[in-house]
Amino acid sequence: MATRILAIDDSRTIRALLTQTLHNAGFEVSTAADGVEGVEKFQNEDADLVITDVNMPNKDGFGVIDDIRGGSKNPTVPVLVLTTESGAALKERARKAGATGWIVKPFDDEALVTVIRRLTGAA
Repeated sequence: MATRILAIDDSRTIRALLTQTLHNAGFEVSTAADGVEGVEKFQNEDADLVITDVNMPNKDGFGVIDDIRGGSKNPTVPVLVLTTESGAALKERARKAGATGWIVKPFDDEALVTVIRRLTGAA
């Protein structure tokens, strides 16, 4: 069974790049255009890992992490933050919220796939 990834980003381009990269690596991918949609999809799907942007309309990435970590469905799922932001204070805030890792855009396909495989145990 393929590892399932939920990618949450308000950029259509980033969602398309993530979908292509992750499909090519053998993952199943679903996407959401903002944090509200992402949390809703998370509740209705069985994601093995979540990738979220920080700056999004309706609910930012920190809200996504808070909702996942505070929820009853799979609160320990790995959550990667994928963002253009690289400030130490934001990284620390994400870590404290429960983010598993932080990747700065633009992302390197191979590095992203390697991190996902390591976090999910996918071959």
